[in-house]
Amino acid sequence: MKCPRCGAEMTPDNHRKYTLNMCYECGYMEGLIDNPIKNRDNNFKRLKTMNFNETVALLHNGLGIDKAKLVDWLYQDAKN
Repeated sequence: MKCPRCGAEMTPDNHRKYTLNMCYECGYMEGLIDNPIKNRDNNFKRLKTMNFNETVALLHNGLGIDKAKLVDWLYQDAKN
């Protein structure tokens, strides 16, 4: 299902009494009043504002990426 607000793919959120479809890009939730949230960052904008250590911690803990490989890749990208 596509998000009516931003067009991204919506994900079922099973952490409630009943399952809702939720968009993780803009924060839209199915069944809630469509009240656009102004100045809300998406994941890519938040990632751009993080410093190096915060980015490594997020990607390592959240996605399970090997920390040493991630640091090497980020340093290599910074050198180019």
